[in-house]
Amino acid sequence: MNSLQDALYNWLTIKVVIDERPDDTAAVETENMFYKMLTEDHALSNIEVTKDDVMYYVHYDQNGDRKKNRFPCELIDVMLEQINDEPEKYINYPTE
Repeated sequence: MNSLQDALYNWLTIKVVIDERPDDTAAVETENMFYKMLTEDHALSNIEVTKDDVMYYVHYDQNGDRKKNRFPCELIDVMLEQINDEPEKYINYPTE
């Protein structure tokens, strides 16, 4: 099982992608998988994301407590930047 930190990082990285590419079916499926991991394996709820110039902040409830993790924007945005730099490698193949 992934650590909570790893699960949050993976979920946030792909969430940033689908926020910009909501029709990317592979990204949506991946985000759903990581979100399920957060809610079922780590018992998180009320997950919210905020961002400033330097960091993403993930706020969530776990075991009755409100908590927050932070991640540098440069680490989270790497996948989206890669997709935007080479879109021909990340073609969306919609399910039929």
